[in-house]
Parts: sequence; C-alpha cells; structure tokens
Amino acid sequence: MKEGGLKILLVGKGAREHSLAWKLTQSPLVRHIYVVPGNGGTGELHNVSNLRSVQANDYPGLVLLAKDLGIGLVVAGPDDAVVDGIEGFFRNTGIPCFAPTKEAAEIEGSKSFAKDFMRKYKIPTASYQPFGNYQDGKRYLKAVDATRVVIKVDGLAAGKGVVLPRSQTEAFDTLREIMVDAKFYLEGDEFSILTFCDGKTFKSFPAGQDHKRIFDGNQGPNTGGMGVYAPQSFVTPDRLREIEHAIIQPTLDGLQAEGALSTLSFRRPFTGLLFTGFMMTAEGPRVLEYNARFGDPETQTMMMLSAPECDLAAVLLACCAQRLDSVPIPVLRGFGCNVVVASSGYPESYRKRDIITLAPCPDDVHIFHAGTDRNSNGELTTAGGRVFSVARASSLAEMVEKGLCLPDVVFQHSPLPAKPKHHGKAASSTTQQKQRAM
Repeated sequence: MKEGGLKILLVGKGAREHSLAWKLTQSPLVRHIYVVPGNGGTGELHNVSNLRSVQANDYPGLVLLAKDLGIGLVVAGPDDAVVDGIEGFFRNTGIPCFAPTKEAAEIEGSKSFAKDFMRKYKIPTASYQPFGNYQDGKRYLKAVDATRVVIKVDGLAAGKGVVLPRSQTEAFDTLREIMVDAKFYLEGDEFSILTFCDGKTFKSFPAGQDHKRIFDGNQGPNTGGMGVYAPQSFVTPDRLREIEHAIIQPTLDGLQAEGALSTLSFRRPFTGLLFTGFMMTAEGPRVLEYNARFGDPETQTMMMLSAPECDLAAVLLACCAQRLDSVPIPVLRGFGCNVVVASSGYPESYRKRDIITLAPCPDDVHIFHAGTDRNSNGELTTAGGRVFSVARASSLAEMVEKGLCLPDVVFQHSPLPAKPKHHGKAASSTTQQKQRAM
C-alpha cells in the first residue's frame, strides 16, 4: 500500500468508532477516513469526514459509496453491521472489509449457538439452559437460587443483554421482559480479551475489565459499559498464553471446522476482531460470551494502550489479507483506562439535544465522543445515553483520578461517571510506559 493513499470507510457512530478513527489517522498509509454516520467528535479529527448520505445499515448503498470514493478498506464497528453480514456485501468487490463472515458472526448473534458451540468443542464455560417462554424460565428460576443465575438475551442487545439479578423478584421481572438464555452463576472476576484474527494467525491485546453498572460501588442497572481499564493484574502474561492456547485457539479452530463440515456454501473461519468475555473462577477462566467485533468501551482503552508506532491500518489490512503474522502490534507498558460520562436517566430514558460545554483537556487525556452531534448552529449536543469516553494511558491510580476530574463538561442533569473497579496492586503501580510487541 502506497503511503498516504489509503481511504477508509468506517461504519458506526460511537466512542469506539471515534477512538478507531483517532488511531487510524496516525497511520502513514492513510489519506482520509469517512465515517458513516459518525458523531460530533469524529468530524473534528484531521482528515476525517462524517457522511450521512447513506444509512449505516444500507449495505448495498455503502458498497456504491465505497466505490465512488475509491475506498481501500472498510471497517465495521457496531454489532448489527457485523451480524447482518456486511462483509458479504463487499466480498467480491475488491474492497477489503474488516469483519467476519455472517456465518462466523453467529457466535455473537446467537447466544444459544455460542453455548452449543462451546459445548461441542469443549471450551470451558458455565452450564446453561435456554428458554423460549416466560413460564418455563420461571419454573427453572424457582428451582434454583435466582441470585446465582445470569440471564442473557439470545441475540443482540447493545451490550445490555446480561443481567445478574439480586433477588428472585428481579429475576422474574427480567425474565418477563426478554427471551433468555440462562446459565449457572460463575463467581470470580470478569475480564475480556480483544483478539485480531486473519483466519490463520491471531494476536491479542492485554486483558481488560469493564464496569457495567451505572453508579459507583457496582450499583444501579446494567449498561452497555461505563468504563474499562487494562491490563488486569490477575491475567499475567503466562495466564494470557494459557487462555490463548486453551480457549482462543480452540474457538478459532472450531469455527474453521464448522465451515469444513457444512454442506452449505459458506465458511465460518474467523477474520476480524474476536471479543471474548471471561470469568476467572477458582477452577480457571470460563467463557461468558463472544462478540464478533471491537468492544465498546474496551476499544477506547486498547487504542490508548497501543504504542504510537502501532499502525492500525496496516494491522487491519493484514488481517484481511491473511498476513497478520508479518505485522507487529506494539503495546505500551503501563495501564490504559476510559471512564464514560452518561446522560441523565441512562440506561433508561434520557435527554437528548442538550447543548454541551466542553473545556480543553490535558494533552495526555483524550475525550472520545459517543452520543454527540452538532445542531443547526454547529453547537455540540447530546445524542445518546453514553456521551463521552474519557481515556488515558499511564499508571492506573493516576489515570482513574484524571479521568474523573473531567475539565468543565457541562450538560443538563448528568450523573457522575462510575469508576471502573480495580485491584489494589495494579492501582498502586507506577510502571513506566515502555513497549512490548504482540
């Protein structure tokens, strides 16, 4: 790829896409990035434009747009684009698309498929029981301790389809609202790993930990994620290698085998970004779920952890061309964190179109826009529940403190951002930012 000649079409509108665009602009390969539809922050980046002439879910329209613009790489951000099979629309166009096939993305799109898949390929996870109606599920909950059950939606739910009920009443109420895939409770620390895959080779970021509840102290309803910090002190380099050997490699091998066994004309080998959610139990790591794309807010933290010379555009192109083994992914030593600022009322009903006053940040703090837009006067306004991700890479204690000391962000009735939970040893670390390569 000629330096400075690559045009990228990035699909999505959240802080995940803002952080990806921010990192991609640092690549010497990149000439311009078009974000569909983008937000109030992506359009302010150098060599980045928001486009709204085509809807993000109009995949044939995106193909025509990409051809008109001379796009050399398409990057799919949100879960619906990946699970809908955006990759298939670009497959025979000559335009690389960083996303798995629709068939491979079923590992995220159907929790029942994912659990059956894990059982078939002996991937460590919790036992589970799927239900198709409320009464059957209620009978099950009456027979077990409902406070030790995880209730999951079988399908996409914008990161909010997982509930850990604190009472039988809450479990029944949750069950009444959704079709569920319930599994026995796993006790331990949750974490997730983002893994680049090219169908043959894979390389993982350090393990991160998400904070799901809206308020401090693990209080309030579940959200799409209120912040992430990484790496995790209890996922050591040796432990990460064990996880890759015992879980991630068998997952990718299983998807490859599914395609080989199929009598249909599709393939399941996974090319793209595999998100694996875990619980670290007394018996070792257990898989909670898979996602088939960049996590949000995990991605914001990982973009901060990637070293300045990490060429994200080169990494994505290498995945599409099955040559990931030839591209390094250097990562900073130290920690990365992002904390979400949300609209009042989130994750339930919340205000929109409030004008935002945003003061400048310190040079080492980045504000990635999520639910923002511009009104007819060009003023920055709220446009979603999660409004900003405030991100930084440094020592854990210092960056959490700076992340919470947000410089004069004002919009009406915002709740305080929640702090990601962390372990004391990691929090007190002042490890200097040196580099390691994956």
